Amino acid sequence: MERMGTAHSGVETDWRRHADERLTDAGYRRGGARTALLDLLDVQRCARTVLEIEDELRASDRTIGRASIYRVLDELEQLHLVQRIEVGQGIARYERLAPDHHHHHLACKDCGAVIPFTDDRLEDAIHRLSAGAGFEVTGHDVVLHGTCAACRAAAAASVSTA
Repeated sequence: MERMGTAHSGVETDWRRHADERLTDAGYRRGGARTALLDLLDVQRCARTVLEIEDELRASDRTIGRASIYRVLDELEQLHLVQRIEVGQGIARYERLAPDHHHHHLACKDCGAVIPFTDDRLEDAIHRLSAGAGFEVTGHDVVLHGTCAACRAAAAASVSTA
């Protein structure tokens, strides 16, 4: 599904509109923090830490307190509109849940880079495994831990110069 635009352009995507409606229906307050965070998450394509979210909001002249970011993310997570992803190093990342966009993550243990990936064969294997076990999967995320190409190259360069 093609992205239809952002709230900044005056055209909200289905996820953005749906998230705003769910928050309102659940009785959560509207406010600048919520609006800014929904706008950012609407165009985000992969998981971000709270610090990254805070920096991106600040860069767009939408400064929001960290406590407000955590509060809105918690509300969104409770409503299954975002997911919290643990990729290691004790840092949680958050990304929107949307039916038109599903991926998994490669997490570098050295530099902390998180690289999204999709694989239809992996999805098929997950469905076959769950069906064979008589288990209904309602959600999943795969995080593969290892070392990215840049860190491997840097390690190889330091070994060859030693």
